[in-house]
Parts: sequence; structure tokens; C-alpha cells
Amino acid sequence: MPTFRLTLVSPESLLFSDRVDQADLPGVEGDFGVLSGHAAIVAMLRPGIVTVMAGNTTRKFVALGGLAEFSGEELTILAESASPVEEFDLAEFHSMIEELQQSLEKQPVGTELDRAIALLDHYKSIRTSLAAATAF
Repeated sequence: MPTFRLTLVSPESLLFSDRVDQADLPGVEGDFGVLSGHAAIVAMLRPGIVTVMAGNTTRKFVALGGLAEFSGEELTILAESASPVEEFDLAEFHSMIEELQQSLEKQPVGTELDRAIALLDHYKSIRTSLAAATAF
């Protein structure tokens, strides 16, 4: 299978840089996969799980939004915040969800409230995915 270079960075660090077979990303307009030869694309990422596959190895990262660009044979992911799933602090993330949920009660009806509700939904989806993965 043809491969391509994937680089995943956050403001804190370079999280991943290597050749991969496939990457699955949480796009704002829906999840999507990238394979070698994919059309050039620039996409906004919503909070979610980035899955990277190379040979028989699969790695997962929690990304809390960002931007992905695929051009030629390289996918660059600029994450707002990201970490490998195995290093992600689920307890701290649960606290973030609780704080966000409590702040919703104080927000007036409008666009900002809609955005906060959507963010909360994305965070809860991440929590559910990670809890299910660690249940085994």
C-alpha cells in the first residue's frame, strides 16, 4: 500500500511524524479519511480522535480542534491541543466537561450558547469513546 508523510503538531510539541498508510480525522463537516493520492484538501478539525494507521500499527490522538492540510504526499495536522490517547488525562477532561456544562446555564440564548453546546457534545463524544476503549 502506498504511504504518505503525516505530521501532527500542537503548540506544546511535535506528537507524530512518520510515513503512514491512512489517517482518519474529525472534520468540522464530518469525519474523513486520507489515503495516499487523496485530493489536496484543507479542513478545519473539531474536537475528536485522530487515528493513524501504519502497517499493523494503529495510534490514536485526542485533538481538541485544529487544521489539517493534505497536499502532494504530506498531511500536516496543526492541532489546537493534542495528546496521545494513552497520555490523555480523562479525569481532568471530565472536570472540563462539568465546568462547561455549568457555564451553559449562565449564557444567554444565541450563537455563543449554540457553539458552547456543540463543543460540549464533541467533548462528551470524546469521553464516551475513550471510556469505551479503556473498558476492555
